[in-house]
Amino acid sequence: MTRLALVLALVFASCSSPPSSTPGASASSRAPQTQAAPPPGEGQAVAIFAGGCFWCMERPFEDLPGVISVLSGYTGGELEGPSYDEVSAGRTGHAEAVRVLYDPSRITYEQLLEVFWHNVDPTQADAQFCDHGTQYRSGIFPIDAEQRRLAEASKARVEQTIPGRIVTEITDAGPFWIAEDYHQDFYRTHPVRYTEYRLGCGRDARLQQIWGDLAGGH
Repeated sequence: MTRLALVLALVFASCSSPPSSTPGASASSRAPQTQAAPPPGEGQAVAIFAGGCFWCMERPFEDLPGVISVLSGYTGGELEGPSYDEVSAGRTGHAEAVRVLYDPSRITYEQLLEVFWHNVDPTQADAQFCDHGTQYRSGIFPIDAEQRRLAEASKARVEQTIPGRIVTEITDAGPFWIAEDYHQDFYRTHPVRYTEYRLGCGRDARLQQIWGDLAGGH
């Protein structure tokens, strides 16, 4: 890597965009800033995962046959309709997450769980790679009892597979708030910025260290 490339990678090693200059409103007076995701259609199912920067969690799922769409957004907090600025400040309790809409006749929840694990560092608490704070925690958000059973079984297998304490949370799904348009498919709309972020954050290097040939990443 050239010195210039290294400098650029380090400069862009953050899952963030320029902060808004709009003053924030109090929780009691603010209007929702984002919309809740709609329910799945007939014959469709939903899986929700948090793996740090949501920019990096879209593509691994979008590449899978049977996946209909992947949305970046926020879940796991109490504030209604949070904005990116609010979530990234780390005060709303939300995690950056992705909502995977899929056809269960073509791909299973268990297969989605495998993709999830291989794209996160499950031993890193309240952070993922270079991004730190509870908003970047790793988590699985099951929508029903069967998803929870499968999630807990998969976590138990991971605990037997890699060294270290597995801190990825499993929390029943609440509302999923769709992130602002500029975050959706960021790897497509801002490929250079996205690549610089992944490189500078050390995401792929750490995934390779944990998972070897099973490591995800794009």
